[in-house]
Amino acid sequence: MRYVVIGASAAGINGVRELRKLDKESEIILISKDKEIYSRCILHHYLGGERTVPELNFAEHNFEELYNVQWIKGKACTGLKPEEKKVILEDGEEVKYDKLLIATGSHTFVPPIKNLKEAKNVIGFRNIEDIETLKEVAKTHKNFLVMGGGLVGLDCTSGLLELGVNVTLVEMAKWMLVRQLDPRAAKTYQDAFEAKGVKQYYGDGIAEAVMNGEGVITSVILSSGTEIPCDYVVITAGVRSNVEFLEGSGIETSKFGLIYDETGKTSDENIYGAGDVSGTSPIWPVAVKEGIIAASNMAGVPRKMTDFFASKSTMNFLGIPSMSLGNVNPEDDSYCVEIRDTKDSYKKIVHQNGKIVGAILQGDLAYGGILQQLIARKIDVTKVKKPIFDVDYSDFFHINENFEFYYED
Repeated sequence: MRYVVIGASAAGINGVRELRKLDKESEIILISKDKEIYSRCILHHYLGGERTVPELNFAEHNFEELYNVQWIKGKACTGLKPEEKKVILEDGEEVKYDKLLIATGSHTFVPPIKNLKEAKNVIGFRNIEDIETLKEVAKTHKNFLVMGGGLVGLDCTSGLLELGVNVTLVEMAKWMLVRQLDPRAAKTYQDAFEAKGVKQYYGDGIAEAVMNGEGVITSVILSSGTEIPCDYVVITAGVRSNVEFLEGSGIETSKFGLIYDETGKTSDENIYGAGDVSGTSPIWPVAVKEGIIAASNMAGVPRKMTDFFASKSTMNFLGIPSMSLGNVNPEDDSYCVEIRDTKDSYKKIVHQNGKIVGAILQGDLAYGGILQQLIARKIDVTKVKKPIFDVDYSDFFHINENFEFYYED
C-alpha cells in the first residue's frame, strides 16, 4: 500500500501520524509547497519576533525518520489523474498512490476592489513568505492597514504592534471576531487594542484603494467615504481553498472547496480530504481531527467525525484569554441565554431545549473544564439544581457500587 498526503499543515501532518500509527509497514509520501512545517496559528509570534521559524514547528524534530515518511518539499500539485491514481507535480513529475489524502489548505483571496489586486504593496497573512515580507517592509513602512477583524486579522494586528508600526483595522461586521464573540466580549478586545493605538472601523468596508503612478497604494476609501492613508495593506479576510489542481479530474467540489463526508471520503473511494481545503473548517482543532479521521479510514479503521462543536476557538490577545464554542449569538427567542459578567471575567452560555449550543468564557477560563463536562455528558442544564455557573466538579463525583463516577441530577 502506498499512501500519499498532500499538504504539510495541521490536517496533513496529523494524517501522516495516524497512518503510521495504524500501518507500520506501508509507504507514506508527503508532498507540500512548504519546505518547513509550521503552525499558521502562531505566525504572528514570528512576525513580532517572539519565535524563530524552528519554534513555529509543531511536529517532532525528526518527523521524517520517526514516521518513516518520504517528504517531497517545495513542490506544488498541479493536476490529478484519479483513473491512473497519479498526482502531478509542478515540475511534471507524477507520483503514484493507492490512497490519497488531500490537505492542501487555502490561500488568501483578494476581493474585487478597485486597484487592490494590481497594487505592489498588498499582501496576505497565510504563509511564512508573507511574514518574511512584512518583517522586511516594516523597517521602512510605518502605516499598515489590516483588512479583516477575524482571528487572523487580530493575529496580524498583534504581530505588527510588536514591530512598532501604526495599525488600522477595518472590518465589515459590526464588531471584531463576529463569529466567535458577542458585542460585549468583543468590546473588551476592541478597547484593549484601542489603548495600544490601533484605529478601528466596524460596519465599514473598503470601497476603493487609491494607487499612485508607481502602482503603490497610498490610501483606501471606505464605503462610508472615510479616507485612510496607509503604506501597506494586509488582507486577512477571505480565503479560497487550494483545489485548482483538481480541475478536470472529476473529483467533486463545491463553491467552497473539496467535498467529503464525515469519514473524509470524497467522490472517489480512494481519495480523502481534510482541513481548510473544504472551505468549511477554518480552525486548527477541526483540521487536526479531520486529518486523523481521514487517515484512519484510509488505513481501514472506520471512524467518523462526531465532534459536538465544529466551531471552537481559544484565543489570547493582549493578555486577555477567551474561549468560544458554537453559536454565541442566537438568532431568536427560542434560545435561553445565561450571563455572568464581573469585573474580571465574562461568561455566557446559550442553550436550547436543555442542550448547550454555544458559550463564551473571557478573562477566566477555569470554568472551561466544567463546561466540557456539561457538553460531553449531554446534561440537561435546565435540570441543574444550582445556578449553571456555580456547578463544580463535585457535582460529577458521585460513585456507584462499581466504583464508577456518575452525574446525578
